Amino acid sequence: MPRIFVYVRVSTVGQTTENQIQEVEAAGFRVEPRRVVTETISGNTSIAQRRGFGRLMDRLAAGNILIVTKLDRLGRDAMNVSTTVKMLGAIGVKVYCVALGGADLTGSSGTMTMHVLNAVAQFERDLLIERTQSGLRRAKSKGKILGRTSVLSEGEMQSVLKDLAEGMSVSALARKFSTSRQTIMRVRSENFPLGSV
Repeated sequence: MPRIFVYVRVSTVGQTTENQIQEVEAAGFRVEPRRVVTETISGNTSIAQRRGFGRLMDRLAAGNILIVTKLDRLGRDAMNVSTTVKMLGAIGVKVYCVALGGADLTGSSGTMTMHVLNAVAQFERDLLIERTQSGLRRAKSKGKILGRTSVLSEGEMQSVLKDLAEGMSVSALARKFSTSRQTIMRVRSENFPLGSV
């Protein structure tokens, strides 16, 4: 009989994993509490950097089953999730996802499902990039200035330029205008040819 493990994850300390455990039980899986691995960590953190998942990997062996409620418990990036499932499949661990009807993601239909999900995720990323670039082009064509607004007013920038030309140091100007050295250096680089001040 294969050993069944459950990996449940939440992103913040205030959240609980109880709902995920109940979902697994409602799907008909019987899991011993000692084989439930709980972790509180962001889904953006790679599997390799998750201590709980690392301890789980030390316990998994060929013929075992790993259950997650949703793919995003393994990670938010479809490519990373796919890599993790392949890695588990390579050591003989089956991965079941409750949200996908309990499908074994390491089997042929699961592999197809993962390919479809990866393709959809890539399509969504590409669409987001296209929409963002289109919006930026439209804003620029309407004369909108993009990027952060300057910390210094136009008058303050003119004072900075005057003081720089008179030899005042970047650090002294940063203190005078209660801003960072980076802000002063940015004003200098945008208005003076390299090495002229």
